Amino acid sequence: MGAHRRRCDWCDNGTPIVRDMDPVNPDYQYWCEECARALIIKGDPIETYRELEGEPIYGRLLDEHCTLKRFYQFARA
Repeated sequence: MGAHRRRCDWCDNGTPIVRDMDPVNPDYQYWCEECARALIIKGDPIETYRELEGEPIYGRLLDEHCTLKRFYQFARA
């Protein structure tokens, strides 16, 4: 199933913008913008990720809300 047909694994509502490439729980891999922002603000950002929309939306969220971005990595396809 393509990412454009998926829904956020957490809220089951939003369109995913990012995929966790090394999830603690494989049931939660795809995250919408709102849930991804909440993870970052909570202090539990996705460490290894892939952007799904072609734009660095998650990267911008990290820039805005996370001071430790250098520890996180973008997974290359």
